[in-house]
Amino acid sequence: MQKRSLVPIVYIFFLMLPIYWLVAMSFKTTNEILSGFSLFPQTFTLDAYKTIFTDPTWYWGYINSILYVSINTVISIAVALPAAYAFSRYRFLGDKQLFFWLLTNRMAPAAVFALPFFQLYSAVGIFDTHLAVALAHCLFNIPLAVWILEGFMGGVPKELDETAYVDGYSFPRFFMSIFIPTIKAGVGVAAFFCFMFSWVELLLAKTLTAVAAKPIAATMTKTASSAGYELGLLAAAGTLTIIPGAIVIYFVRNYIAKGFAMGRV
Repeated sequence: MQKRSLVPIVYIFFLMLPIYWLVAMSFKTTNEILSGFSLFPQTFTLDAYKTIFTDPTWYWGYINSILYVSINTVISIAVALPAAYAFSRYRFLGDKQLFFWLLTNRMAPAAVFALPFFQLYSAVGIFDTHLAVALAHCLFNIPLAVWILEGFMGGVPKELDETAYVDGYSFPRFFMSIFIPTIKAGVGVAAFFCFMFSWVELLLAKTLTAVAAKPIAATMTKTASSAGYELGLLAAAGTLTIIPGAIVIYFVRNYIAKGFAMGRV
Protein backbone atom coordinates (compact mmCIF):
# COMPACT_ATOMS: atom_id res chain seq x y z
CA MET A 1 0.00 0.00 0.00
CA GLN A 2 1.35 3.42 -0.91
CA LYS A 3 2.13 5.87 1.87
CA ARG A 4 -0.09 8.48 0.22
CA SER A 5 -3.14 6.22 0.47
CA LEU A 6 -2.32 5.18 4.04
CA VAL A 7 -2.67 8.69 5.45
CA PRO A 8 -6.39 9.17 4.62
CA ILE A 9 -7.13 5.65 5.91
CA VAL A 10 -5.50 6.46 9.26
CA TYR A 11 -7.31 9.81 9.36
CA ILE A 12 -10.69 8.19 8.69
CA PHE A 13 -9.94 5.55 11.33
CA PHE A 14 -9.38 8.22 13.99
CA LEU A 15 -12.55 10.03 12.88
CA MET A 16 -14.67 6.88 13.05
CA LEU A 17 -13.19 5.49 16.28
CA PRO A 18 -15.27 7.66 18.69
CA ILE A 19 -18.44 6.83 16.74
CA TYR A 20 -17.70 3.11 16.87
CA TRP A 21 -16.98 3.39 20.58
CA LEU A 22 -20.27 5.18 21.16
CA VAL A 23 -22.23 2.55 19.23
CA ALA A 24 -20.43 -0.31 21.02
CA MET A 25 -21.17 1.25 24.41
CA SER A 26 -24.85 1.49 23.53
CA PHE A 27 -25.02 -2.33 23.41
CA LYS A 28 -23.32 -2.76 26.79
CA THR A 29 -24.68 -2.54 30.31
CA THR A 30 -23.47 0.27 32.54
CA ASN A 31 -21.69 -2.25 34.75
CA GLU A 32 -19.77 -3.65 31.78
CA ILE A 33 -18.78 -0.16 30.63
CA LEU A 34 -17.46 0.67 34.09
CA SER A 35 -15.80 -2.72 34.60
CA GLY A 36 -13.00 -2.13 32.13
CA PHE A 37 -11.81 -1.84 28.54
CA SER A 38 -13.42 -4.08 25.91
CA LEU A 39 -13.49 -3.62 22.18
CA PHE A 40 -16.76 -5.52 21.71
CA PRO A 41 -19.82 -5.92 23.99
CA GLN A 42 -19.33 -8.96 26.21
CA THR A 43 -23.00 -8.98 27.23
CA PHE A 44 -24.92 -7.75 24.19
CA THR A 45 -28.11 -5.96 25.21
CA LEU A 46 -30.77 -3.82 23.53
CA ASP A 47 -32.29 -2.63 26.81
CA ALA A 48 -31.13 0.96 26.29
CA TYR A 49 -32.84 1.17 22.88
CA LYS A 50 -36.00 -0.48 24.25
CA THR A 51 -36.13 2.18 26.97
CA ILE A 52 -35.78 5.00 24.44
CA PHE A 53 -38.42 3.66 22.04
CA THR A 54 -40.97 2.83 24.76
CA ASP A 55 -40.55 5.78 27.16
CA PRO A 56 -42.48 8.86 25.88
CA THR A 57 -40.11 11.27 27.60
CA TRP A 58 -37.29 9.84 25.49
CA TYR A 59 -38.83 9.49 22.04
CA TRP A 60 -40.69 12.79 22.37
CA GLY A 61 -37.30 14.42 22.86
CA TYR A 62 -36.38 13.28 19.36
CA ILE A 63 -39.74 14.33 17.94
CA ASN A 64 -39.46 17.77 19.55
CA SER A 65 -35.95 18.25 18.16
CA ILE A 66 -36.99 17.23 14.65
CA LEU A 67 -40.01 19.55 14.77
CA TYR A 68 -38.20 22.74 15.75
CA VAL A 69 -35.24 21.95 13.51
CA SER A 70 -37.59 21.47 10.53
CA ILE A 71 -39.49 24.68 11.30
CA ASN A 72 -36.24 26.59 11.62
CA THR A 73 -34.85 25.24 8.36
CA VAL A 74 -38.01 26.15 6.42
CA ILE A 75 -38.19 29.67 7.88
CA SER A 76 -34.46 30.31 7.39
CA ILE A 77 -34.46 29.24 3.74
CA ALA A 78 -37.73 31.06 2.97
CA VAL A 79 -36.37 34.33 4.38
CA ALA A 80 -32.84 33.93 3.06
CA LEU A 81 -33.81 33.26 -0.58
CA PRO A 82 -35.24 36.73 -1.43
CA ALA A 83 -32.62 38.45 0.75
CA ALA A 84 -29.76 36.66 -1.01
CA TYR A 85 -31.32 37.48 -4.40
CA ALA A 86 -31.37 41.19 -3.51
CA PHE A 87 -27.72 41.12 -2.44
CA SER A 88 -26.65 39.26 -5.58
CA ARG A 89 -28.65 41.28 -8.14
CA TYR A 90 -28.92 44.83 -6.83
CA ARG A 91 -26.58 47.50 -5.54
CA PHE A 92 -28.00 49.88 -2.95
CA LEU A 93 -26.70 52.24 -0.29
CA GLY A 94 -25.01 50.29 2.51
CA ASP A 95 -25.44 46.87 0.89
CA LYS A 96 -21.92 45.68 1.75
CA GLN A 97 -22.17 47.01 5.31
CA LEU A 98 -25.55 45.33 5.77
CA PHE A 99 -24.19 42.07 4.40
CA PHE A 100 -21.29 42.21 6.87
CA TRP A 101 -23.65 43.07 9.74
CA LEU A 102 -25.68 39.96 8.98
CA LEU A 103 -22.57 37.84 9.35
CA THR A 104 -21.62 39.45 12.67
CA ASN A 105 -24.80 38.00 14.20
CA ARG A 106 -23.46 34.57 13.28
CA MET A 107 -20.22 35.29 15.12
CA ALA A 108 -21.88 35.97 18.48
CA PRO A 109 -22.18 33.01 20.88
CA ALA A 110 -25.68 31.70 21.55
CA ALA A 111 -25.28 32.32 25.29
CA VAL A 112 -25.36 36.08 24.66
CA PHE A 113 -28.97 35.88 23.46
CA ALA A 114 -30.32 33.29 25.90
CA LEU A 115 -31.65 35.73 28.53
CA PRO A 116 -33.19 38.23 26.04
CA PHE A 117 -34.96 35.42 24.20
CA PHE A 118 -36.18 33.90 27.47
CA GLN A 119 -37.75 37.14 28.70
CA LEU A 120 -39.15 38.07 25.29
CA TYR A 121 -40.74 34.70 24.61
CA SER A 122 -42.12 34.50 28.15
CA ALA A 123 -43.75 37.89 27.65
CA VAL A 124 -45.42 36.98 24.34
CA GLY A 125 -46.42 33.50 25.52
CA ILE A 126 -44.43 31.24 23.22
CA PHE A 127 -41.98 29.93 25.84
CA ASP A 128 -41.69 26.13 25.77
CA THR A 129 -42.90 25.85 22.18
CA HIS A 130 -41.18 24.55 19.07
CA LEU A 131 -41.66 27.93 17.42
CA ALA A 132 -39.66 29.65 20.18
CA VAL A 133 -36.55 27.56 19.57
CA ALA A 134 -36.96 27.71 15.79
CA LEU A 135 -37.18 31.53 15.80
CA ALA A 136 -34.20 31.84 18.15
CA HIS A 137 -32.07 29.71 15.84
CA CYS A 138 -33.11 31.88 12.89
CA LEU A 139 -30.94 34.64 14.33
CA PHE A 140 -27.91 32.52 13.48
CA ASN A 141 -29.09 30.51 10.51
CA ILE A 142 -30.61 33.21 8.30
CA PRO A 143 -27.34 35.20 7.96
CA LEU A 144 -25.45 32.01 7.17
CA ALA A 145 -28.06 30.94 4.62
CA VAL A 146 -28.01 34.39 2.98
CA TRP A 147 -24.23 34.24 2.71
CA ILE A 148 -24.25 30.75 1.16
CA LEU A 149 -27.13 31.45 -1.23
CA GLU A 150 -25.69 34.79 -2.35
CA GLY A 151 -22.60 32.95 -3.51
CA PHE A 152 -24.61 30.47 -5.56
CA MET A 153 -26.88 33.17 -6.99
CA GLY A 154 -23.87 35.29 -7.96
CA GLY A 155 -22.78 32.44 -10.23
CA VAL A 156 -26.03 32.60 -12.23
CA PRO A 157 -25.78 35.04 -15.19
CA LYS A 158 -28.10 38.04 -15.03
CA GLU A 159 -29.03 37.30 -18.63
CA LEU A 160 -31.19 34.46 -17.29
CA ASP A 161 -33.37 37.00 -15.46
CA GLU A 162 -33.59 39.28 -18.48
CA THR A 163 -34.47 36.42 -20.84
CA ALA A 164 -37.28 35.30 -18.55
CA TYR A 165 -38.75 38.81 -18.41
CA VAL A 166 -38.59 39.08 -22.22
CA ASP A 167 -40.46 35.77 -22.43
CA GLY A 168 -43.22 37.24 -20.28
CA TYR A 169 -42.44 35.62 -16.92
CA SER A 170 -43.57 37.55 -13.85
CA PHE A 171 -40.96 37.79 -11.10
CA PRO A 172 -42.65 35.30 -8.72
CA ARG A 173 -43.08 32.79 -11.56
CA PHE A 174 -39.50 33.26 -12.74
CA PHE A 175 -38.13 33.01 -9.19
CA MET A 176 -40.04 29.86 -8.26
CA SER A 177 -39.99 27.94 -11.55
CA ILE A 178 -36.61 28.92 -13.04
CA PHE A 179 -34.29 30.59 -10.58
CA ILE A 180 -34.67 28.36 -7.52
CA PRO A 181 -34.27 25.12 -9.54
CA THR A 182 -31.11 26.66 -11.02
CA ILE A 183 -29.58 27.13 -7.55
CA LYS A 184 -31.02 24.01 -5.93
CA ALA A 185 -27.49 22.94 -4.95
CA GLY A 186 -27.12 26.13 -2.90
CA VAL A 187 -30.54 25.62 -1.31
CA GLY A 188 -29.49 22.10 -0.32
CA VAL A 189 -26.22 23.30 1.20
CA ALA A 190 -27.89 26.16 3.09
CA ALA A 191 -30.61 23.85 4.39
CA PHE A 192 -27.98 21.37 5.52
CA PHE A 193 -26.07 23.93 7.59
CA CYS A 194 -29.27 25.34 9.08
CA PHE A 195 -30.34 21.83 10.01
CA MET A 196 -26.99 20.92 11.57
CA PHE A 197 -26.69 24.09 13.66
CA SER A 198 -30.23 23.79 14.98
CA TRP A 199 -29.85 20.04 15.63
CA VAL A 200 -26.68 20.30 17.73
CA GLU A 201 -27.39 23.62 19.47
CA LEU A 202 -28.22 22.95 23.13
CA LEU A 203 -28.06 26.15 25.19
CA LEU A 204 -30.93 28.08 23.57
CA ALA A 205 -33.00 24.93 23.06
CA LYS A 206 -32.68 24.03 26.73
CA THR A 207 -33.24 27.60 28.00
CA LEU A 208 -36.36 28.20 25.91
CA THR A 209 -38.10 24.92 26.73
CA ALA A 210 -39.32 23.21 29.88
CA VAL A 211 -41.52 20.18 29.17
CA ALA A 212 -43.66 20.40 26.02
CA ALA A 213 -40.83 21.11 23.54
CA LYS A 214 -37.88 19.70 25.46
CA PRO A 215 -35.15 18.59 22.99
CA ILE A 216 -33.34 15.27 23.08
CA ALA A 217 -30.08 16.88 24.20
CA ALA A 218 -31.81 18.16 27.33
CA THR A 219 -33.58 14.85 27.83
CA MET A 220 -30.23 13.07 27.89
CA THR A 221 -29.38 14.82 31.17
CA LYS A 222 -32.02 12.67 32.90
CA THR A 223 -29.60 9.72 32.76
CA ALA A 224 -27.83 11.29 35.74
CA SER A 225 -28.97 10.09 39.15
CA SER A 226 -27.62 9.68 42.67
CA ALA A 227 -26.18 6.31 41.57
CA GLY A 228 -24.32 7.95 38.67
CA TYR A 229 -24.92 8.05 34.93
CA GLU A 230 -26.73 5.31 33.00
CA LEU A 231 -23.93 5.12 30.47
CA GLY A 232 -25.48 2.50 28.18
CA LEU A 233 -28.67 4.54 27.89
CA LEU A 234 -26.68 7.72 27.32
CA ALA A 235 -24.65 6.03 24.57
CA ALA A 236 -27.79 4.69 22.87
CA ALA A 237 -29.38 8.16 22.91
CA GLY A 238 -26.19 9.64 21.50
CA THR A 239 -26.09 7.02 18.75
CA LEU A 240 -29.65 7.83 17.70
CA THR A 241 -28.88 11.57 17.56
CA ILE A 242 -26.26 10.87 14.89
CA ILE A 243 -28.73 9.22 12.51
CA PRO A 244 -30.73 12.31 11.35
CA GLY A 245 -27.53 14.21 10.57
CA ALA A 246 -26.10 11.23 8.70
CA ILE A 247 -29.27 10.95 6.60
CA VAL A 248 -29.17 14.65 5.71
CA ILE A 249 -25.48 14.46 4.81
CA TYR A 250 -26.14 11.48 2.53
CA PHE A 251 -28.76 13.36 0.50
CA VAL A 252 -26.85 16.67 0.18
CA ARG A 253 -23.30 15.30 -0.11
CA ASN A 254 -23.01 16.27 -3.78
CA TYR A 255 -24.36 19.75 -3.12
CA ILE A 256 -21.86 20.26 -0.27
CA ALA A 257 -19.03 19.28 -2.61
CA LYS A 258 -20.25 21.88 -5.10
CA GLY A 259 -20.39 24.45 -2.30
CA PHE A 260 -16.77 23.73 -1.41
CA ALA A 261 -15.84 24.17 -5.08
CA MET A 262 -17.52 27.60 -5.09
CA GLY A 263 -15.78 28.65 -1.88
CA ARG A 264 -19.00 29.24 0.07
CA VAL A 265 -18.76 26.23 2.39
